[in-house]
Amino acid sequence: MELRTVRIEKPDALNFILGQTHFIKSVEDLHEAMVGSVPGIRFGLAFCEASGKCLVRSSGTDAALVELAVTNARNVAAGHSFVIFLGDGYYPVNVLNAVKMVPEVCRIFCATANPTEVVVAETAQGRGILGVVDGFPPRGVEDDGEVAWRKGLLRQIGYKL
Repeated sequence: MELRTVRIEKPDALNFILGQTHFIKSVEDLHEAMVGSVPGIRFGLAFCEASGKCLVRSSGTDAALVELAVTNARNVAAGHSFVIFLGDGYYPVNVLNAVKMVPEVCRIFCATANPTEVVVAETAQGRGILGVVDGFPPRGVEDDGEVAWRKGLLRQIGYKL
């Protein structure tokens, strides 16, 4: 077995979701979950089929985001993994529960805009995702000023009253 990391290629501010599913039907069901969560959402998704033809299957509402999803799915190349890239102004918090509720979805590895590395194990049979490195390590612990900043930000952007 060989361990490696695969860096997710994306523009800095773009959010994505990386997960694992178990059935070719996932492509349509994930697409439906996305458009059912946020009308007019721009996204691209790609799914690595792990049996049969073993193709990268894709869908979405934005051709460039579909292409980005396919590129990253091919780079990770782990069976039954999927990646969804969200267009500017769309965030995982708006779609994550719908994605998790898709019956074929087994797990979510991350939902982030941070620089991300995917830890992949490769065997003679194929590849699997062991986990992710999402962003950077902590540089300290928040103080009262940082608590106030966090709470103020959440209210400013409308996530808290």
